[in-house]
Amino acid sequence: MAEILAQGNVHDADLEGHIVTVPEVRMSPDLKLATIYVMPLGGRDTEVVIAALERNKKFLRGEVARRVNLKFAPDVRFRVDERFDEAERIEKLLRTPAVQKDLEQDPDSDREEEQ
Repeated sequence: MAEILAQGNVHDADLEGHIVTVPEVRMSPDLKLATIYVMPLGGRDTEVVIAALERNKKFLRGEVARRVNLKFAPDVRFRVDERFDEAERIEKLLRTPAVQKDLEQDPDSDREEEQ
């Protein structure tokens, strides 16, 4: 999928101005559904990009069918990859003063207090 998008094979005005990353594809156990997680570069216009991919779903599914050796081409659905946002949220949380205080505390002092 990443290769198809990188080559510019999808002719859609909403996709032409975006570089789209495909960090993960999850297949259903029966291989009939592929959930494709995407993220436009910079995280901008995610709704526009998802809508453009959905409009071109039939073409993209056909391209996948040509490139993947499966009996049936999986149905595809597109979702925004939110792992980057979650990682940033965790990073900010780890930098808070309360967490920094806990991290700076000597782990051996806790053991001495328990004894």
